Amino acid sequence: MSVLELSNDQVVSLVRQLPSHAKRAALLALAQEAGARREERMTYAETQLRQRARERGLDWDSLDDAGREEFVNRLLHEG
Repeated sequence: MSVLELSNDQVVSLVRQLPSHAKRAALLALAQEAGARREERMTYAETQLRQRARERGLDWDSLDDAGREEFVNRLLHEG
């Protein structure tokens, strides 16, 4: 099976040529994929924050929003 290689500009140009309903379907598919990746990143980030909190003797799940914000700020400003 051969593979067709297109530049980003070529792909965008092709999508613009699609009928409206096909453009919408393409955009919805891309949005769903992006949403799934976002969920994966959020899950990974939460896992990492729980681990960093545990390493410092804290329980991420028992922290309120202000406590979580303070903890993240401390992490960001660690030397």
